[in-house]
Amino acid sequence: MVTGLLDSARAQPTAAAAGAIAVIGLATIGGFFFFQYALGYPPCPLCLEQRIAYYICVPLAAMILLGTSVNSSRKVLALALFAIAAAMLYNAGLGTYHAGIEYHWWAGPQDCSATMPDFSKGGSLLDQINKSRVIRCDEAAWRLFGISLAGYNALVSLVLVRIALWGGLATWRAAQGSSSVSQ
Repeated sequence: MVTGLLDSARAQPTAAAAGAIAVIGLATIGGFFFFQYALGYPPCPLCLEQRIAYYICVPLAAMILLGTSVNSSRKVLALALFAIAAAMLYNAGLGTYHAGIEYHWWAGPQDCSATMPDFSKGGSLLDQINKSRVIRCDEAAWRLFGISLAGYNALVSLVLVRIALWGGLATWRAAQGSSSVSQ
């Protein structure tokens, strides 16, 4: 089964890369929503910024899959995969920056966020403000094996960079090969 899957990936690297990016990206999105809504870890501003790359790259990967099914230009598909690689490389840098802030290797941004007071519950504004929780960028909400969520985001982003580059280069080479045959 694994051999058949690898053979299929080698035969169709564009679809394999786009499919892997979409699946891993969706799993990552599900993971950060799980931590936020099921486990109650509200995201800091840097966490929210790191999500943007996934919100862009997962739909782009789905469009690449659609493009492979309708025989779109291989060069366009390769460029889309390179765009995903660039976005995820930026995101890996952002995740590394955020993890460094959490480990206090360097200073982070001066802005933090807090929960918004709920004015519908009544009570004084001062009580509402006192109950609000500040979400700090320099405190890791959760760690596994000493790696924070920002660190895992950097690792996942680097994996997606590698997959996108592999698929993009294979697709570009195939486009170059087909254009020299047709001349």
